[in-house]
Amino acid sequence: MRRAHTVEQVRTAEAELMAKLPEGTLMQRAAGGLAVAIGNFLGRTYGARVVLLIGSGDNGGDALYAGARLARRGAQVIAVLLSDHAHAEGLTALQAAGGRVGSTDDIPAADVVVDGIVGIGGRPGLRSEALAAVTLAADHQVPIVAVDTPSGVDVDTGETPEPHVHAALTVTFGTHKICHLVDPAASACGPVHLIDIGLDLPDAPVQSLQPDDVRALYPIPDTHSDKYSRGVLGLIAGSTQYPGAAVIATTGALAGPLGMLRYVGPDAVASAVLAVHPEVVVGEGRVQAWAVGSGLSDETLDRELFDRVTQQQDLPVVVDAGGITALDADRAGYVVITPHAGELSQLIGVPREEIEARRLHYAREVAEDRQLVVLLKGATTVVAAPDGSAYVNPIATPWLATAGSGDVLAGLLGSLLAGGVPEFEAAAVAAYLHAAAGQLAAADGPITAMKVAAALPEVTRQILL
Repeated sequence: MRRAHTVEQVRTAEAELMAKLPEGTLMQRAAGGLAVAIGNFLGRTYGARVVLLIGSGDNGGDALYAGARLARRGAQVIAVLLSDHAHAEGLTALQAAGGRVGSTDDIPAADVVVDGIVGIGGRPGLRSEALAAVTLAADHQVPIVAVDTPSGVDVDTGETPEPHVHAALTVTFGTHKICHLVDPAASACGPVHLIDIGLDLPDAPVQSLQPDDVRALYPIPDTHSDKYSRGVLGLIAGSTQYPGAAVIATTGALAGPLGMLRYVGPDAVASAVLAVHPEVVVGEGRVQAWAVGSGLSDETLDRELFDRVTQQQDLPVVVDAGGITALDADRAGYVVITPHAGELSQLIGVPREEIEARRLHYAREVAEDRQLVVLLKGATTVVAAPDGSAYVNPIATPWLATAGSGDVLAGLLGSLLAGGVPEFEAAAVAAYLHAAAGQLAAADGPITAMKVAAALPEVTRQILL
């Protein structure tokens, strides 16, 4: 599991550890790891030209001590002081090792710029001097390595309301921070390199599944399993206008762990489903979960059937697309909704751009207000639970932005619910597998939703090995 903690959690853990260690030990641990990461990023140390942008925080001290280590290994290290309160001991160490204080005029000739401007307690945005230095680096295509987090982002939310650093690499300490996982800030981090400095941390409010976690959560049949114990999913999807949505959602569901799928919908759509998947049972019957809404709209939704299904309080249900706004506002528990930003905008009346800018915030807000799980689709999918906990999907491919991709996800998620995976975890597992299948399918170029669904069994096999 990849875990991301809040600033308060990190600072508390750092204070507890520093109380047990000789003064300066923690900073030296961070600086040592940072120096190695910068050297690896450059591919060399001797002769490398390194410019440090130094603010007043402790990460400025980390950068200065790391610069001293690089200078001792033959790098040309220059510190640009953006504050009158730079870390004094770190600056002394840098100069003693052969580094010097310079100006922004040194940036264009640098091989790398190190962002030590503000630490995890910094507010969004950059002061004018810092912004000018960062802009100069960007104009001359000098890569930036961020210390802990890119300066100017909101560390605890992943939001970027003000100008900020766009890093080619972020080197962080102790644990990931929320901005490392949540867009739009995550996109400003580049690859994130984590250095263990020995922090003892509590449970993290934001996490990302890794393959081992998916393997542990996935319901694998045993010798005593039958089609009913493996899970039966009821699917209400597609319409005479969009029959393909039912076929695609069915394909996604059958690529999951369930034992049987029941399709409920118009005869013409059922015929289209059976033409591709003759194993599907048409008509209502006993199920362990429902997936509803893909390919439906206000005009094509059978309201009586939809209400009857979604109001069964004892069964989990995934509600996609046209079903999201039709869902009873009081229906809570055992429900996962799967909107993209536009659909969430329609649901809560907030502009889409605002939702894209504050993805974690709005996913959490709707989850808490409606007491259900929200799977907010996007470049980094956010899954939020009513208690504020969140999973962020760590993998994605832009090729998944294709018609029907969400139908595959809804079917797969319904399959996991029918297999007994709890709603919050099922949504995270479905998002992970869906993105991984998209990556596999896109290995040869552009993809379709059916290609994504077809890649799911192979992706699952690779993870379960």
